[in-house]
Amino acid sequence: MLPKRFTYPSPGFSHYWEQGAGKKMLDKLKHIPNRVEIESYATLLFEKDELADEIVKGIFEKDGYQKSHQLLNELLVKGAGAVPSVPSLFRQLFKEIDTPPSWLNYELLETGSAFCRRTGPFGFIVLRNYCLMGGYESAAINKPLIFTGALKKGAAKRMAETLDFWVSVTGENAMERFGPGFSNAVKVRMIHAFSRAYIYKQPQWDNNQWGIPINQGDMVATNLGFSIVFLEGIRRLGFKPTEQEVNGLFHFWKYTGYLLGIPPAYLPDTEEQAIENLYKWTITQPMADDDTRTLAEALMNEPILASFPKYRWQKKLLIKAHLGYNYFFLDNRACNTMGLPHTTFRYLPYLAKIQNSIKEKFILSDEQTYQRAVKTGRKKQEIIRDLFMRGHSESLKALKHY
Repeated sequence: MLPKRFTYPSPGFSHYWEQGAGKKMLDKLKHIPNRVEIESYATLLFEKDELADEIVKGIFEKDGYQKSHQLLNELLVKGAGAVPSVPSLFRQLFKEIDTPPSWLNYELLETGSAFCRRTGPFGFIVLRNYCLMGGYESAAINKPLIFTGALKKGAAKRMAETLDFWVSVTGENAMERFGPGFSNAVKVRMIHAFSRAYIYKQPQWDNNQWGIPINQGDMVATNLGFSIVFLEGIRRLGFKPTEQEVNGLFHFWKYTGYLLGIPPAYLPDTEEQAIENLYKWTITQPMADDDTRTLAEALMNEPILASFPKYRWQKKLLIKAHLGYNYFFLDNRACNTMGLPHTTFRYLPYLAKIQNSIKEKFILSDEQTYQRAVKTGRKKQEIIRDLFMRGHSESLKALKHY
């Protein structure tokens, strides 16, 4: 069975693969998935994280959210073996995540996260203007955001939370058992289950139309946004990741996805597998609708509500700069579909590409220079993240008057 959202071939993403930025990626495949393979992949839209949902129902709703949250935090800090009277569902969860999968390679994991760190502010530019904004071209994957009130909460809040999560998981050794990234990933897994439980209570939600809310197919797509789409975007900005960095990036997001509750068999090990999976998902996506165009507009105007830059004229310039990157990554057709206005700042990404291409020759020349680039990139990322988080409460206040 396929949900009504299944649109093959996708009007928007067909252009992306045939004439847009995806064409070069598609050329790397030895075999382009056929309709039978694509329909088989679409069955993931009816799969969900069963264990997380059982935990919400059997522990949080039964014992109370505050008490259950406290217990979850204690288990993350101490480990299940150090906490008495652990409910069986929690014990099952921690037995799963406390046991490193046989395929996990910590050295490759760190290589992938180090690559993310060395991209510095350009990593955030790709995440915001390619991965996040590009996702708004699909009406389907974003429907849970509408049902959980993302429009009311504001784009500034979502940006702050996304950056905080990304910085948390990509920190040095952050994905080790008691690292901040590990804990954050498990908490986000539970947030997804809470959201599903909330959406199920909304009479307007229709599984036959949209699939299960926050289903495994859309979770894989989000994971691919952090891996293959991020990789493609950062390359287009002049970065030249090594083969080891590329392998590390996919290994890193495979393990992160595993902690988020995605079966590892659904996640790619190689760039070719990632492109194939991205094609299978995107080629069935319906066009942007009024909801996603509203989300795109909110993200575009996010600097207005943010606490930085300080002055309104600076905020307007930043909006134009982000639009320049939107058009660079997504092309005219996609941006027009989402109602994004044209901008004279379209030259900025090309200047950035030249600058980064020159720097890459030095960064990859020796290990000491490379490590310096990783540290410098991370420091800039943390500064930007902190500005977003510090201004988060101010943004909520401003939203009431906007």
